Amino acid sequence: MEYPYQRFRRQVADQVAEMARQRYGYTGDIKLEEPVEAEMGDVAFPCFPLAARAKKAPAAIADELAGDISGEWIGHVEAVNGYVNCFIDEKRLAARLPPQVLEMDERYGAGESRRESVIVEHTSANPNGPLHVGRGRNPMLGDTLARIFRFAGYDVETQFYLDDMGKQVAILAWGLEHLELAPDAAKPDHRSVVFYQEANRRMEEDAQVGEAIEELIRHGEQGDMETLERMEAAYRPVLDGIMQTLSRINISIDSFIRESRFVLDGAVSDVIDRLSETSYAARDDDALYLDLSSFDIHGRNQKFYLTRRDGTSLYATRDVAYHLWKGRQADRLVNVLGEDHRLEARQVEIALSLLDAPSPLSVFYSFVSMPEGKMSTRRGRVVYLDDLLDEAVIRAYREVQKRRNLPEEQARAIAEKVGTGAVRYNILKVSPEKAITFRWEEALNFDGQSAPFIQYAYARCCSILGKAGASPDAGESTLVFGHEQETMLLKTIARLPDVVEQCRERCSPAGLAEYAHELASRFNGFYRDCRVIGDENEAARLVLVEATRVTLHNVLDLLGISPLPEM
Repeated sequence: MEYPYQRFRRQVADQVAEMARQRYGYTGDIKLEEPVEAEMGDVAFPCFPLAARAKKAPAAIADELAGDISGEWIGHVEAVNGYVNCFIDEKRLAARLPPQVLEMDERYGAGESRRESVIVEHTSANPNGPLHVGRGRNPMLGDTLARIFRFAGYDVETQFYLDDMGKQVAILAWGLEHLELAPDAAKPDHRSVVFYQEANRRMEEDAQVGEAIEELIRHGEQGDMETLERMEAAYRPVLDGIMQTLSRINISIDSFIRESRFVLDGAVSDVIDRLSETSYAARDDDALYLDLSSFDIHGRNQKFYLTRRDGTSLYATRDVAYHLWKGRQADRLVNVLGEDHRLEARQVEIALSLLDAPSPLSVFYSFVSMPEGKMSTRRGRVVYLDDLLDEAVIRAYREVQKRRNLPEEQARAIAEKVGTGAVRYNILKVSPEKAITFRWEEALNFDGQSAPFIQYAYARCCSILGKAGASPDAGESTLVFGHEQETMLLKTIARLPDVVEQCRERCSPAGLAEYAHELASRFNGFYRDCRVIGDENEAARLVLVEATRVTLHNVLDLLGISPLPEM
């Protein structure tokens, strides 16, 4: 299945390729560009790569090619400064696109099944306390990428790799078993983190506490079931609290994969045995490591330790075993990781290559900060994601109350969706590799690049359709659009399938967030300049409003933000 813009671009690319071959004997790649300005066309071909072969100036080549290109989806063609600018046939687009959008409804923009599976690992936070704002970017990115891959036609599973046997849960377990504290917190993760922080402080000050925790770690990493059960009893309420937080921002996890399973089933021992037989293996006082000096790893990081001196495995070794298992479960692996995990991810990738196993695609993100400064769970200097969401909902409630006089329960329900959506959008709109300082004036701006702005456009579509009182009829004979705002809105709607595919290829949802804002802005321009109900072209314009509503719904859903029929 091809969408209208895809047909148009394919037709342009085929025409350009054929004319370039016939005229100049050029058989290289034909790369089309999307002009920034609408007057420069819907797609453009830069003729500069042909200049050497044709022995002509790009402008002359563009003039020649422009006269040769035509097709059912190509409205007209212009040659401008060495570019062949092609415009889609707007009448054909108006006749074909709206009926397709209305018929496909929630599937509009989706790809056909690719018969390919993807595992997206995200969140994987240490279950020793609530998610803080800095790490909150991980699940939002991971869940949105999973939605994009699924919408693009992949069979997707999301996984949370659960550190159920390491130092963090050992500290938590010791604290819960030995400390008498009375935390003033309702959520289980907020109650438990107080024990973790106090146990961590005592471990640093009291050698005996440190030794007791080290013993817990040692027994856990050896796969002692009694110890693992004690650790699970400690972290399970924390994990439940984390999932409550994620549920507020429309995130769920398909599978929780315990780190301990790969110790218990012998997979970690197998990894150690196999890697010890490679030419890169060496020992340092009985601790096994890989010498990575020939892999462009520098300094002390050239030694990738697989075991301690006592033979117990390290976290990264168990991570290798996990990835070996994951590689047998899916065709593609995508990991969402903080930028501070780059080295470890590279070390795991090298180990996997030595074992002839596939490596994951790692999506690294920079952290989110508040203007107040750096955060640390261990030291208690932290802004928890729950606190951020609560504050967002409070502020959204004030905005809702200022704008409409709604019943209390309804206003609270809308504020919850507006506030949590604002947090999610404000994080997703920034490319993962760029750092974010979260600012309220941006997140809850009803007139700027924000979730409330987009949700409000969706609600306005619903309001217009509700007032019309009839389902739009997408019969081709009624769809005549003559106003510039109608055409621009139609073309923006047409771009959704390509935006989804671009975001999938780049493993970044930022382009989708930008597109959502552009679509909402286009609709607002249409609403401002084009009367709908009572206009002589009301039937066609109602179809356009419904097509916009469907597209806004789908893009908001991909971003994990609730579409609101009323605000």
